Amino acid sequence: MADRTAPNCHLRLEWVYGYRGHQCRNNLYYTAAKEIVYFVAGVGVVYNTREHKQKFYLGHNDDIISLALHPERVLVATGQVGKEPYICVWDSYTLQTVSILKDVHTHGIACLAFDLEGQCLVSVGLDSKNTICVWDWRRGKVLAAAPGHTDRIFDISWDLYQPSKLVSCGVKHIKFWSLCGNALTPKRGVFGKTGDLQTILCLACAKDEVTYSGALNGDIYVWKGINLMRTVQGAHGSGIFSMNVCEEGFATGGRDGCVRLWDLNFKPITVIDLRETDQGYKVARGENSRGLSVRSVCWRGDHILVGTQDSEIFEVVVHDRTKPFLIMQGHCEGELWALAVHPTKPLAMTGSDDRSVRIWSLIDHALIARCNMEEPIRCAAVSTDGIHLALGMKDGSFTVLRVRDMTEVVHIKDRKEAIHELKYSPDGAHLAVGSNDNSVDIYGVVQRYKKVGECIGSNSFITHMDWSTDSKYLQTNDGSGRRLFYRMPSGKEVTNREELKLVQWASWTCVLGPEVNGIWPKYSDINDINSVDANFNNQVLVTADDYGLVKLLRYPCVKKGAKFKKYLGHSAHITNARWSHDYQWVITIGGADHSVFQWKFVPERKSKEAVHIATQETFADSNSEESDSDQSDVPEMDSEIEQETQLTYRRQVYKEDLPQLKEQCKEKHRATAMKKRERAPGSGVKLHFIHGYRGYDCRSNLFYTQTGEIVYHVAAIGVVYNRQQNTQRFYMGHDDDILCLAIHPLKDFVATGQVGRDSSIHIWDTETLKPMSVLRGFHQLGVCALDFSVDGKRLASVGLDDNHTIVLWDWRKGEKLSAMRGSKEKIFVVKINPYLPDKLITAGVKHMKFWHKAGGGLIGRKGNMGKTETMMCAVYGWSEEMVFSGTCTGDICIWRDMFLMKTVKAHDGPVFSVHALEKGFVTGGKDGIVALWDDTFERCLKTYAIKRAVLAPGSKGLLLEDNPSIRAISLGHGHILVGTKNGEILEVDKSGPITLLVQGHMEGEVWGLATHPHLPLCATVSDDKTLRIWDLSPSHCMLAVRKLRKGGRCCCFSPDGKALAVGLNDGSFLIVNADTLEDLVSFHHRKDIISDIRFSPGSGKYLAVASGDTFVDIYNVMSSKRVGVCKGCLNYITHLDWDKRGKLLQVNTGAKEQFFFEAPRGKRQTIPATEVEKIDWSTWTCVLGTSVEGIWPLINEVTEVTAACLSNDRKVLATGDDLGYVKLFKYPVKGKYAKFKRYVAHSTHVTNVRWTHDDSLLVTVGGGDTCLMIWAHEPEGHREFKQCDSEESDIESEDDGGYDSDVTRENEINYTIKALSSNMRPMMGVKPHLQLKEPSVDERQGVVRGSRPPVSRALPQPEKLQTNNVGKKKRPIEDLVLELVFGYRGNDCRNNVHYLNEGADIIYHTASIGIVLNLTTSCQSFYVEHSDDILCLTINQHPKFPNVVATGQVGDTGDMSATSPSIHVWDAMTKQTLSVLRCFHSGGVCSISFSATGKLLLSVGLDPEHTVTIWKWQEGAKVASRLGHTQRIFVAEFRPDSDTHFVSVGIKHVRFWTLAGRALLSKKGVLSTIEDARMQTMLSVAFGAATRLVQICFLFRIT
Repeated sequence: MADRTAPNCHLRLEWVYGYRGHQCRNNLYYTAAKEIVYFVAGVGVVYNTREHKQKFYLGHNDDIISLALHPERVLVATGQVGKEPYICVWDSYTLQTVSILKDVHTHGIACLAFDLEGQCLVSVGLDSKNTICVWDWRRGKVLAAAPGHTDRIFDISWDLYQPSKLVSCGVKHIKFWSLCGNALTPKRGVFGKTGDLQTILCLACAKDEVTYSGALNGDIYVWKGINLMRTVQGAHGSGIFSMNVCEEGFATGGRDGCVRLWDLNFKPITVIDLRETDQGYKVARGENSRGLSVRSVCWRGDHILVGTQDSEIFEVVVHDRTKPFLIMQGHCEGELWALAVHPTKPLAMTGSDDRSVRIWSLIDHALIARCNMEEPIRCAAVSTDGIHLALGMKDGSFTVLRVRDMTEVVHIKDRKEAIHELKYSPDGAHLAVGSNDNSVDIYGVVQRYKKVGECIGSNSFITHMDWSTDSKYLQTNDGSGRRLFYRMPSGKEVTNREELKLVQWASWTCVLGPEVNGIWPKYSDINDINSVDANFNNQVLVTADDYGLVKLLRYPCVKKGAKFKKYLGHSAHITNARWSHDYQWVITIGGADHSVFQWKFVPERKSKEAVHIATQETFADSNSEESDSDQSDVPEMDSEIEQETQLTYRRQVYKEDLPQLKEQCKEKHRATAMKKRERAPGSGVKLHFIHGYRGYDCRSNLFYTQTGEIVYHVAAIGVVYNRQQNTQRFYMGHDDDILCLAIHPLKDFVATGQVGRDSSIHIWDTETLKPMSVLRGFHQLGVCALDFSVDGKRLASVGLDDNHTIVLWDWRKGEKLSAMRGSKEKIFVVKINPYLPDKLITAGVKHMKFWHKAGGGLIGRKGNMGKTETMMCAVYGWSEEMVFSGTCTGDICIWRDMFLMKTVKAHDGPVFSVHALEKGFVTGGKDGIVALWDDTFERCLKTYAIKRAVLAPGSKGLLLEDNPSIRAISLGHGHILVGTKNGEILEVDKSGPITLLVQGHMEGEVWGLATHPHLPLCATVSDDKTLRIWDLSPSHCMLAVRKLRKGGRCCCFSPDGKALAVGLNDGSFLIVNADTLEDLVSFHHRKDIISDIRFSPGSGKYLAVASGDTFVDIYNVMSSKRVGVCKGCLNYITHLDWDKRGKLLQVNTGAKEQFFFEAPRGKRQTIPATEVEKIDWSTWTCVLGTSVEGIWPLINEVTEVTAACLSNDRKVLATGDDLGYVKLFKYPVKGKYAKFKRYVAHSTHVTNVRWTHDDSLLVTVGGGDTCLMIWAHEPEGHREFKQCDSEESDIESEDDGGYDSDVTRENEINYTIKALSSNMRPMMGVKPHLQLKEPSVDERQGVVRGSRPPVSRALPQPEKLQTNNVGKKKRPIEDLVLELVFGYRGNDCRNNVHYLNEGADIIYHTASIGIVLNLTTSCQSFYVEHSDDILCLTINQHPKFPNVVATGQVGDTGDMSATSPSIHVWDAMTKQTLSVLRCFHSGGVCSISFSATGKLLLSVGLDPEHTVTIWKWQEGAKVASRLGHTQRIFVAEFRPDSDTHFVSVGIKHVRFWTLAGRALLSKKGVLSTIEDARMQTMLSVAFGAATRLVQICFLFRIT
């Protein structure tokens, strides 16, 4: 069978012919090394004219359309188009990526510009708002972003003489921007009478606020500030596309084909007219051409570079300006389809829709001939002797030229539609011409191209043709995917395939046929691949496709989905690819990018040199990423890994969705909420111990802490286990399954990542169990791998989304440093290089990738490993380039840099964990063996097998089986810590004995739970096919375990505790001895799962067995006979309870029905609800009935209450539900939606809850999280003031204290509504500070206001008066100055009057003005920068920031535009604006507060979610933001001594907030400790001296 690996040879890009002049401008510059940088298609080109060499930057994956040069002229920024376009900043010398900027723009990046220092980069997007974004490009961080304009922006530039000022121009506008804080504020250029309002195409800034701009009509407009000062008329004949500034002055280039040079005061120096040049362009430009049009100029010293629309680059020396040199040319705009190579010389011929045919020399890299035709050219061929060149045209004709002098031989038109393909026969006698008319014509060359035959078998257009070596056969491909054969020259179709068996083909350019089956991906459209060419000598094949990929495959490649090497460069479709005559080069041509690429073919190398490949090549040689073949050469995947890759961790309902769901449901249940509801119980529970460790789908998640405790995770809990005292402490910050855990190098902090729609990572302290930082906002679905850097400052994480995104964080600040899509396949491990924290590796299914950080992105390269293996674990070795990884076949791979040096067999089955020591390594695998190795993996020093025989006597349980699969290993304190797939944690002493510390159930849901009637024991049974007995006393261990034939879902102790009944999933059940777990008796009467099983109370005479097929069977235990069957249920049975007498059964079903049956016969009884309450039930585990109706939550469509259990003193009912909550209610729970206490620890659904016999403990089991949790019950009155884990209930009931009329009114004010009033009442003037705000395009053109909703609060500028009173003199308008303001806004604001300067001044606000009133002189001074009403004001109390004031205003949208709400921070004395913070609080900002150090600012919005945001106001950076509360928040204030703690109060709530990294965590205030306290509406807050005391004033209801 043919080899299915990728070929060993490869291609290297050697030359690109062309320059992108169309639809781009200002994209051609001199670098510091005097090289020329520009771009074409998706490639950045650095061209050295002296040596005639090109270097390439290949970091983009689509067309580049913009370019900027760093002021030091070494770094280049390029921006591309695409759905998620990004900007690359790269070094023009080394061609390495320095930074990647992404995740802001859509569609494309139209313009780029560096500022004078080169620290900031500004970019403009192609989205509908033409977003402008300012980047700190080295860090990949956005400093500010704002909508640019409603229409296209053509150019943007920093003002090189004033910091933080920019100018942008485009369709009918020019805007002057200032950057302050995170706000970009535009002022629109005023054209006035000096010039016409028109499209501005380019600009350049000069000193003294002067800006020069080039307009569409060829004038140059000169601006001073924002006003048009004068125009330079007729600078060019038509539009000025490019303007370049240098030390000597300005250069401009226009559509008229001229370049003009101006001095620094914009006086003309000289004109260079490129139309005059004698290089034959006038001839070359056909009558269809637009003449020469300049798109880019660059003036450096005495050299000028000029780029034209038609892909030419000229270099002009100023002294000799009449003779421009043409240094690069390519095809003009129009698709490029025709390509032919000369049969004996290194020449390539191309023909394009620009109607030119060009001949390129592959050795000199130059254009050597060019000729214009009458028609667009679609294909080309050179005769076998190299004398004739045939061209197929778009109109159905073809022309033959002499190659020597491009003179015409014949011109023949036999067809109406385009000619797609033509080929000379190998003997040179015939020319075959294939057209869009579904036919191939055969012409005799010697007979002056007389038609001698015709092939008509196709029913679709002809796409490809090949002749046989003897010229007797022709094969064709057509558009419908058929492959046909014809006899030559007659053109008769060959139907008998036998005669073709021995045919040898002279060339292979067809895309169909058995030899090229492998070029097609498995599921692809037959027209994706445009061109193929086979190199018979080296047995390789090159293909060109619609996705811009050039691929190299083996020839022949018979099986679909063959492996390949792929090369990027062309952006869109590649129309043709051909080998040169001697197979030295491959030539490819791009359709839309009309560029010609020349690739050098590098045949198979000796492996010795492989290590020394230049970086450039390995980058281009992106080693066949998506060869998605059915990998016959890859070993079968291990069953465990197979299972794990299929887990998706998706949830029906994420906890993040609950608040919204509740809001929706509240509307429905308003009425019920008004009723008085049952209070929450006085007693509570506290998590005490968990049996379980998550090993079945996680790896390397078990470590020793600094103090020798053990940290690991299970369910949604981080556990810190003390092995001396056998106690556990818990980190409970997560609300869903934790999937990974990493420990800080100092072993004191731990990072854990969880499942979630927007999943979060928590970094917490193992001593205090407090969160240090919470990272969220990047990973969807979940976080599956984490790693700290060696200095502990950075954290790498991998998400579970389809692209397995990798993010690098500065975790203390909560900042994302870089992010990038990791891999389509699942990633199992990420590791940061301990020597170079900018490098990392990821390993996973069928890949190993090596990454390095570049600004906001990461650049990854695949490890070269021959055949692709799945990697399960990886670790760095003793130098920065050594990496060791464990595979799924039991090998350890040893890497150096990206190259696989060798492999060592380490285990049978996958290596799941590898850990580096000071001198050596330790590995663990599926074979249950721990192996110690030396530091080169040369020899294995020692192995430990995990067996029952070596279990030490002090173990806390029993090993379920020998050699369990090992998933985690860690070393420390003279021991090896091992975690197994079966949920056991073991400690291996170096001398051999093994101690079991913790264990839980294995993979599979746990449902069955029973507590012993009089001992502290419980039994569990799970889908993992085990029955286990656990000791609940302080020894906390598993006492006994027994394997079952089948998994089970329920169990029950007999009343005397001697027998234990277990219901299994196949419909059978057994009764076993409770001590030895040996069988007493078993029955198998049902087919469906046994869902509940119960002994009758008292002597335990009867056993009720409920099954999934709707029946309850009643057995007599003594006689072992079935005595009754309860029939009549319509759905599967979920819960059973006996009454005290053992005569009545209560049954719940899956359809939420409640039934009663009489024992022992099973007769159905109907009992009215009032009677049911009087019955004395022996147990209560049912979830239906009036006495428990309050346990069902508001959102009961989404969530089921799966289990309940009433305490033996009948006071507290515990429930478990599908969302993983354990809740406590006061029994009986009458009336809907009772209040409760809620505890989160289980991740998904809680399947069962039980109280122990004396109510001292509550035991719960989780379904998917497999763990058994033990909660200590704390009775009423027993309450230290500890942080309460429980949260109060879902609905704030309405009986909680009324409203004061003022508060009601304030709550309902809508501040933005008056934004719409501008068209109700026509006003004539414009407030002074609003004048320069931008009217929309329509207002400029005088569209009637109100015909569309006003976009901006700024009133339209007064229309230009239609003046008929020309004669009258107009009086100049004098300026108005604000002198005195009466009024103070107190009606709906608070805390907004403050003393300044030891009481000399007071500060307050009214309307949109901040006022400082001097009490001695009664003088007012004003701050007038706000554009709308101020709603809040605060003073910075820190001595470092005297007189610093922050004010927040109203605004309508949250899109960061000029009309968005903003906070201004200013100096009360000088009225200087220090920072402007544009915010997403749509509606306005209603409360602000400075932190203790004065560096942070807290703001609360009026948006529906009442967002709370924290800012670093000096940098304008948003630190954190979170939905505050569903109801209006009135005040939020920092604690006077803190930068991380604050309190918010408002309608019926108080919340206590903590800032952790970039996340805000909040707890509701709990009132249940005081008798009869109710949650009121809180209006203000103050802090007492004791750090924890907060006084809050609220509304009292007057009764």
